[in-house]
Amino acid sequence: MTGDASEVVLSKQDLRAVAAFAAACAEAALGVFEADQPDDARPRAAVGAAWEFARGGERGKSLRDTAWAALRAARNTDTAAAREAAWAAMSAAAAAYLHPLTKATQVKHILGAGAHAARAAELAAGDDPSVGAGHLQQMVRRATPAVVDVLQRFPAAPSGGGRVGELIRLLDTGLRSLTFTE
Repeated sequence: MTGDASEVVLSKQDLRAVAAFAAACAEAALGVFEADQPDDARPRAAVGAAWEFARGGERGKSLRDTAWAALRAARNTDTAAAREAAWAAMSAAAAAYLHPLTKATQVKHILGAGAHAARAAELAAGDDPSVGAGHLQQMVRRATPAVVDVLQRFPAAPSGGGRVGELIRLLDTGLRSLTFTE
């Protein structure tokens, strides 16, 4: 995708790299959701759809439908931790729809799954911020040069958003500080 100066150039490979990163991040939180709602496969299906796209599948109805289904699953949870885990799954499926707009809000498409997964882990551990920090460190180590390259095409993550917004900004800073050698 190309455009004027207010747009970011994104290829399908860029979107696949972002979706793979988001799926890996969200996958780590599925157990939190499934402990709360063991018979609800909607978040797992959303993560699966993100992986399918990342591995060469089409960006279409399956991603959108599973993202919406994971969002509905979040409404049926009994705990805030499970709700955050479902939002992580929804964010993973939605990551394929990163828009080529030079806006800080687009960073949420890249990092939202990771931030919601980290928040789910924190809440599951009694609202322990050190648990979320540990998850963010794992995500930074998991990031590929392609993901960091895409992230760096956008402005830094926006302010606001409560604890999840704070986790997005921490992950954003951690990823932007990475250097890769060839």
